[in-house]
Amino acid sequence: MNSLIAMAARTALAASAVLTLFALPAMAQSGKGSKAPIDITADEAEFHNAECRYVYTGSVEALQDTARLRADVMIAHMEVTKGKGSNAASAQSVNGCGATTSVEAKGHVYYAATDGRRLHGDNGFYDLPNSTITITGDVTAVDASNNVMRGTRMVYNTKTGEGHVEGGGKGPGSKNRPRGVFYPKDSDSDASGDKPKKAAK
Repeated sequence: MNSLIAMAARTALAASAVLTLFALPAMAQSGKGSKAPIDITADEAEFHNAECRYVYTGSVEALQDTARLRADVMIAHMEVTKGKGSNAASAQSVNGCGATTSVEAKGHVYYAATDGRRLHGDNGFYDLPNSTITITGDVTAVDASNNVMRGTRMVYNTKTGEGHVEGGGKGPGSKNRPRGVFYPKDSDSDASGDKPKKAAK
């Protein structure tokens, strides 16, 4: 993970509407990578085999390896393998559907990583082939050190940790611009910020 100083420097130099997102491990960033299976539980589930689309509603939770994603509704899209030939219709295909290609998350989206990082938003879209997650709405990301990044749209790569934050405004005084608050790990001043602490002898 890059130092807080480096992150703050990149944030200051970035455009007002697009900022560099501090490294946030995403759903597929694990030892197994994006090949790890996705385990989804919910109050109700509907299976639309013709479209290779599964709809989960009610306190939905998706687990992939050690990462967790929650939402009111999740829609899992799977590859359509029926009619594509014997090569596409592998042993993993079920009713003409192959591997999961994307997951939509709607309503009260919450992502939690095992290292204490959290991400909140209104809606989310997990693109497995491209290893990216997009969160939209009132988006807030908090890491284990309580550093905060806010915006209206966050996109990041689950393999590299790189991404960006967008907001709804540009220029000084505009509302909904991306905002980051970073806390130094070591401070030379006391809580009031009036006087520097003396070095121990």
